[in-house]
Amino acid sequence: MDLELEGKRVLITGASKGIGLACAAHFLREGARVCIVSRQQKHLDDAMTHLGSTALSGHPLLSRSADLCDASQAQALVGSLESDWGPIDILVNSAGAAKRTPAAELNAQSYADAMQAKYFSYTNVIDPCIKAMALRGHGVIVNVIGAGGKVASPIHIPGGAANAALMLVTAGLAHAYAHLGIRVVAVNPGLTLTARLEEGLLADARAQGITAEEAQRKATAKIPMGRIAHPDEVADTVVYLASARASYITGVSIAMDGSTTPLI
Repeated sequence: MDLELEGKRVLITGASKGIGLACAAHFLREGARVCIVSRQQKHLDDAMTHLGSTALSGHPLLSRSADLCDASQAQALVGSLESDWGPIDILVNSAGAAKRTPAAELNAQSYADAMQAKYFSYTNVIDPCIKAMALRGHGVIVNVIGAGGKVASPIHIPGGAANAALMLVTAGLAHAYAHLGIRVVAVNPGLTLTARLEEGLLADARAQGITAEEAQRKATAKIPMGRIAHPDEVADTVVYLASARASYITGVSIAMDGSTTPLI
């Protein structure tokens, strides 16, 4: 199947590890031009080394360091890429994650921090990107959000609220910009084998008074498919949704949790 991604310019946030890194590798294999973004230069350097053999000849891999919680840095990032690299065809948001915290340990700042880490790190990049895309009459935005925005977890309340808000943004912007040729979609992974999973399991273990290993066994037992997702599986879905083969899909949030939350 030809996904028609050859030569497309793809900006991927949170791409130095986990799902974002997997997305970068998959887009590169499809012949896309890719720019990866992360806050820490060391992580970017490691990712560039990891991805180096994936980039096709003639399509150099770019990296940029930016704190996307800062709207001015996000604006500058998009502006410089549009000017020096070329028009961004696809934006994949995978940056930021709210700290998982047992409910009894939450305070007012916890909610503000979660919105800053997850919600604003996405919308700060979406805003300049979608406006530039609208002027050209085409573009795709894929938001990697999370199943925690659909079903409340006692250790992920502020983060789940940020995820839910991003789902609404996804649907709302898709509706508002569809007539201008823009698609906006979301993917909601459940448990996925990343460093963030380890952090979440530690918080879950602390809340239940068990070990992280026990927390993982209990969490896996709740997944009807009997296993935790791999980042490559999420990346496969992201790449497809960003491609021409998904040209009539917009405004939806696709669950990827092994049917853990069987909702319609």
